[in-house]
Amino acid sequence: MQKTFIDLPPFTAAHGEIRLPGSKSISNRVLLLAALAEGETEVRDLLVSDDTERMLDALRTLGVELHALDADDRTAWRVRGCGGAFPVKEADLFLGNAGTAFRPLTAALAFCGGHYRLSGVARMHERPIGDLADALRAIGADIDYLGADGFPPLAIKPGCFAVNATNSAADGMLRVRVRGDVSSQFLTGLLLALPLSGLPAQIDVEGELISKPYIGITLATMARFGVRVEHENWSRFRIAADSRYRSPGTIHVEGDASSASYFLALGAIGGGPVRVLGVGRDSIQGDVAFAGALEKMGARIAMGENWIEARGPESKHSKHSKHSEHSEHSGSLSGLRGIALDCNEIPDAAMTLATAALFASGTTRLTNIASWRVKETDRIAAMATELRKLGATVEEGADFIAVTPPAALLSPPEGIDTYDDHRIAMCFSLAARGTALRINDPGCVAKTFPDYFAQMQAVTRSVPVIAIDGPSASGKGTVAALVAQALGWHYLDSGLLYRLTALAARRAGCPWNDETETALARIAANLDARFENGAVFLADVAVGEELRGEEIGAGASLVAALPAVRAALVFRQRALRRAPGLVADGRDMASSIFPDAALKIFLTASAEIRAERRTKQLIEKGIQANIEDILLDLRQRDERDSQRSVAPLRQNADARLLDTSRLSIAQAVEQVLEWWSEQKSRQPSIDQTV
Repeated sequence: MQKTFIDLPPFTAAHGEIRLPGSKSISNRVLLLAALAEGETEVRDLLVSDDTERMLDALRTLGVELHALDADDRTAWRVRGCGGAFPVKEADLFLGNAGTAFRPLTAALAFCGGHYRLSGVARMHERPIGDLADALRAIGADIDYLGADGFPPLAIKPGCFAVNATNSAADGMLRVRVRGDVSSQFLTGLLLALPLSGLPAQIDVEGELISKPYIGITLATMARFGVRVEHENWSRFRIAADSRYRSPGTIHVEGDASSASYFLALGAIGGGPVRVLGVGRDSIQGDVAFAGALEKMGARIAMGENWIEARGPESKHSKHSKHSEHSEHSGSLSGLRGIALDCNEIPDAAMTLATAALFASGTTRLTNIASWRVKETDRIAAMATELRKLGATVEEGADFIAVTPPAALLSPPEGIDTYDDHRIAMCFSLAARGTALRINDPGCVAKTFPDYFAQMQAVTRSVPVIAIDGPSASGKGTVAALVAQALGWHYLDSGLLYRLTALAARRAGCPWNDETETALARIAANLDARFENGAVFLADVAVGEELRGEEIGAGASLVAALPAVRAALVFRQRALRRAPGLVADGRDMASSIFPDAALKIFLTASAEIRAERRTKQLIEKGIQANIEDILLDLRQRDERDSQRSVAPLRQNADARLLDTSRLSIAQAVEQVLEWWSEQKSRQPSIDQTV
């Protein structure tokens, strides 16, 4: 199976406004209670995601009537409640990796008097559920583990709650105990389900209750459906007898506060302001406290009834700075400072602090995060592994992680692995503040935020690129280098990477042909090359003279025609995009490597003019040259390059044509700079930090 990825360009600033998708936690709680309530409920602003789709599918299977209010809008539904018990009494339910569906449904189905089988993806079968299932069994539920004890899949059969003498006191109260220090979803499941028994109930929590704000969401949602729960210091919860869920009529789902964390962090590390809409100071979600954590790091936070806004600290490295960010320590880019924080109240949003820490001076230490270990993946281990790829120093333990930023962020060519975990993918997108970044399996964000990357790029300002493509000997390299020099930007000679690949292949005894494409791609992906002060090194040996030879030039043209080689060098080229900007020349800079380039130019000249220029260059170097032979070679290269199956040589649709047949180098450079000036005047945000 081919690996999927997204390459994020480095950004220099972030500002804008984002309307958040609905909260996953609230969405699935609301759907379940609407299904169990008396009456019809209109659910508005529901999150559209994998997790909510699993809940909707399960409810349909269980006989709940669900109607989309608009065929083209999956955020609004009419749910006809079942009055406390699902109509279908025998069903197999597949719930993917949706913990917010699996845990509450397990508890609710235990009270529904039917035969049910609940399963999920392999990772769900590794996520513990024993504390919830065993608590339910202790009060009369009939639940069997179909695999390992304490883990899904599960089989649920009709239980016997009302006559369970050992767990029903003289007053008829169901008494149940559950651990609170593994996952708050166990307590949430019990709270949502116990009103279905019709009996008074009491839940005692063993150990310190983690993620109290998520229990707050549960209690607030239950109250909207007519069931109020009393609690004593979050350790004992009581539900009155004959509690029944009743439809509130219409209910709106708040924007997801956990998803807000990524955009608030973008505002903090990218200058801002970035404002999120759909969640604010009156939110029932505890993750709004993430804004306070950013404030402790030095960010400037503003908050309204239904919005939160974040800006970076006032400092010399703010968005108004004229200095090149690339030269700064990664931990000083934003002006934030590292903090030590107990994250019990914001376990999901706290993950975002671990990547924001890459841009804070000093060490950031996050504690009380043991619940990370039992989420979609072992998030402590995963975060530590991927942060180290970026060069960070990381210390991890059973319930903590400490992150110290590197002097400069690395751009790992293998990319950031996401472990099929939406929050890992979204957290690490922040690292593009300092470097080009490849995120593997980006589709995992569909669990909670399907269009996350598009929304992120809408509020970030990428390092600008001027892409100059053209045929061999057209002068694009000379023009590009001089434009970069004039702007004070970095310069990418993409042909140099193909020359290096050809040279490395020759040294390895690997021929330049189709039969060795796989081996050549491996050589390209693992080039031990570096560029310092205009010098080029291959395996720590200066190779400038060798690269300029005609033989290596011909070899570069051959290896560049191989799709696997081109693919292997894509990210290496993108990783050279650094502030304040990049001028890149080649044959597919505008079409393939930097399709978002701010200015695209196709620079060309007639074959005769190019042959004349090339002949003159060779003679000046003391190399014997025949113009007819060079003209024939150029025409053959043009033909070969234009007929390539991957990235053929041609003018991109939105590229400007610059024919230099009758222009001097100085005139060509002047034209490019003039076009860039025009482009900036039309889109001033392109260059706002440079």
